[in-house]
Parts: sequence; C-alpha cells; structure tokens
Amino acid sequence: SIGRAHEVDQVGVFTPKRLQRQSLSAGEVGFVVAGIKDIHGAPVGDTITHLKTADSAPALPGFQRVKPQVYAGLFTVNSEDYEDFRDALAKLTLNDASLFYEPETSDALGFGFRCGFLGTLHMEIIQERLEREYDLDLITTAPTVIYEVLTTRGETLMVDNPSRLPDPGMVEEMREPIVRANILVPQDYVGAAINLCVEKRGVQKDMQFLGRQVSLTWELPLSEVVLDFFDRLKSLTRGYGSLDYSFERFQAANLVRLDVLINGDRVDALAIIVHRDQAASRGRVLVEKMRELIPRQMFDVAIQAAIGGHIIARQTVKALRKNVIAKCYGGDVTRKKKLLEKQKEGKKRMKQVGRVEIPQAAFLAVLKVDS
Repeated sequence: SIGRAHEVDQVGVFTPKRLQRQSLSAGEVGFVVAGIKDIHGAPVGDTITHLKTADSAPALPGFQRVKPQVYAGLFTVNSEDYEDFRDALAKLTLNDASLFYEPETSDALGFGFRCGFLGTLHMEIIQERLEREYDLDLITTAPTVIYEVLTTRGETLMVDNPSRLPDPGMVEEMREPIVRANILVPQDYVGAAINLCVEKRGVQKDMQFLGRQVSLTWELPLSEVVLDFFDRLKSLTRGYGSLDYSFERFQAANLVRLDVLINGDRVDALAIIVHRDQAASRGRVLVEKMRELIPRQMFDVAIQAAIGGHIIARQTVKALRKNVIAKCYGGDVTRKKKLLEKQKEGKKRMKQVGRVEIPQAAFLAVLKVDS
C-alpha cells in the first residue's frame, strides 16, 4: 500500500525456531529480513511481493490501516526526559503498530507528544508501560476524539485537539463520531442503563431479552463513551454490565470549545469540546473541581470557564494570608488599614508575576465532569 522497495537479506520459516531458506512458497508461515528501519515501512496486514511482479500481483483484499479512535497529550514532568520519552515511544511502536504519535507543544506543559490509541484501555496500557518499563514520570491530558469540521471556505478538517479548532466564525458545521454500542446487562439494571444512555445523548436502536440478560443497542457519541461511560455503567450495574462498540459515522452536532482560564491565561491542555446544551453545566462543575485541586498560592487564583470570549463560570482559590495586624493592640484603626492595604498591593504585584503550578489531578478532572 505504501509502494516502498527494500532489499531482502534473509527469508525463512518458523519450525518453531527460525530456519533460513532460499525462498518462501504459498501457505508457509515465515519471516523476511529486509533492514526496514521504520515501523511504518511495513504496515501490519499489508502485502509483500517481489519488485518484478509488483504490477501483476494484486494486493490481498481486506487490508485497512489502523485508525486511532482516542487521542491524548502525553508530557514529561521533567523537560530533561523529553529525548528518553521520544525513544521510548519509538520502541513501543515496533511491537504496537496501532500506536500513533506526533510532537506537540503546549503553553502550559511544554514539549510532548499527541498520541492516538484504539481506545481508553489501550491508552492506559501504553501509559503504564511508559512509566514502568522506561521509568518516565508523565502528565496525561484528558482523552479526546477526532471531529470533522466544515469551514466557511468549504474545507473539511479533521481535528483531534480542541486547541486546534478554528475560530467559531470560520466553522460552518462540526460533526462528531457516532458509535454503535452493544450493552449487555441483567434485567434488574435495564432502567439504570437506559437512563445513562439518554444522559449521554444516545439514541436507542434495539433491545432484546436473552433469558435473565437484556441486550441493548444504542448509538452514542464517542466523546461521551471515552470519558466515564464504562465506569458509570459498571457502577450502576454492580459490575455485571458489559460494553462493546464500533464506529458508525460522523454526524452533525451543535458543538463548542470550552476553555479554562487560570488568572486570565488560557490553558490549552484543559480545553474540551462539548455540546452547547451541556456547556454551561459542565463549565460550572469543571471550575468547581479545579478550585478543589489547585493548591492555594500567595495570591488569589481566578479559574474561569469560557466559550469564545464569553465567561460562563468562575471560581477563586483564595490566597494564603498572613495576619499582618496581629501586633496591633487597639489604637488608631488607620494603622490597621494601612497594613492591610500594603498587603493587598503586595498580593496584586505577586499575581502579575506569579505562575500557578497545575497538578496532574486537575488535568484528569475533565474525566469526572458530569453535566
């Protein structure tokens, strides 16, 4: 499918040990050593043929490139580990062709990689392997899905990062990925499962009773599934519910980008794309969670949720204060006011130059936001 040519050094079969041969014939399971340096030079499932017969020998049918369904940003806590992080990802792709990654720069988190995964479980496995096998300390942003964006110029863009979304004035239509979800639950928990699907903007397609189990078929937005759908399904069904889903299509929806501002600065790693009807409630819950997770500073920290230039929610992390009037025993009240005003001016200057350190838990707070 990629049309690359490589010089073959060895061919052979597995017996189960590797046994070198002069050629491979139909039906044999073997190996080819060609010195391919890049994992993308030989995609899994592709057809390999002789260069002389490449035009006459058609590729085997059924080959499809693996397309990531879930994207997340991975960044190292220590910027000095960036090179080790890049090498670790390169090594992982040698035995996991479904892993996609590309360099990404965040104003809040520095240099990292935008990674594509088959699902949330795949994402958790990759993160665990990077931390355990390569001894990396990582910050992971909340997972997102890929959206189709039709611009006013007639172009169709594939957006996998909310921070890359064009300005609202440039967007004609946004389409979100829809999946067909098959849910199997005991009869006692059918009502709870249906309520969860309705809350996640789902559309019911089928329901079958299989003895004491019920099979539900729903069409759901993938963005709702990758956040906390499976965890809540397990919780509502006491662990008896199961979920399987497959991609169906892209469907137009009224979507907006919800930004989080810390002291007036947009944090690109915290931006999410949500349905407009849920934006206000999600924004309120998100800033409330952020207020609990961001540690107190020597100055007030303003946390705001915004859609474009419109602020829809705000919380403030109050500053740590020293009791500057503790040594004032009675006397003129103007002395106390003077000390308090002096402290206030100092806090104001501190706020202008101070940077807020955002913990990992705050980036994952997006996962736990219920509208």
